[in-house]
Amino acid sequence: MLELMIIGQMMGQHAQQHPHLVERHRTYNMGKIPKEYKGLKNPLKPTKENLAAGEKIWKEQCVACHGESGKGDGPAGKALNPPAADLAFIMTRPIAQDDFLFWTISEGGAQFGTAMPAYKNILSEKQRWQVILYLRKKFTGTTEPPKRMRHRMMQQGTN
Repeated sequence: MLELMIIGQMMGQHAQQHPHLVERHRTYNMGKIPKEYKGLKNPLKPTKENLAAGEKIWKEQCVACHGESGKGDGPAGKALNPPAADLAFIMTRPIAQDDFLFWTISEGGAQFGTAMPAYKNILSEKQRWQVILYLRKKFTGTTEPPKRMRHRMMQQGTN
């Protein structure tokens, strides 16, 4: 329970608006994501081709819910409960590591009670990495993951 409070405090008001994200973040921070995703790094270079492909995927697959702004305010996203995630916020947070994003996109939100579809059977691995490159560039201005910060208490129980 303490780790939920810590994550909630780190996310602030965003956690109150998107409580399902707290559970996803806790699962990740406690090292409880599926083994096939743990520690993954984006193998793609941020070439013009990969970024353009990521943008195309973003517009075709993501904008309807997340909105062009990434704030979860797309036409379909407004009707969802819980609402679509605010990617503009998430992408700037330390949690936005390659493995977290790839896991989230691949597995979707069913485990956390959201309407986010699992894209592992819709998009190829390359396409999922391309959209991650594009999201970083769009919302942070860089293609590098943010510096990872972990609270000391969250490191307990992880390997």
